[in-house]
Amino acid sequence: MDSSAIIALSAAIAIAVSTIFPALGQGLAAKAAMESIARQPDAAKDIRSTLIIALSLMEALTIYGLLIGFILAAKV
Repeated sequence: MDSSAIIALSAAIAIAVSTIFPALGQGLAAKAAMESIARQPDAAKDIRSTLIIALSLMEALTIYGLLIGFILAAKV
């Protein structure tokens, strides 16, 4: 296996892993937020703002993984 194949495989793995796990985390965070809002409707504004901040941090992980994948793919 030559080095370009290894780099291409690493780029694919970096993109896949950095997409799957933040997506699962976002789903769990949204589920927990919806359950919290259902239990305490008065706190919906605070829960929603905290959820948006948490989702943006999780999305940043996906963007970093995509960036690493692009950098590795450019070396092929």
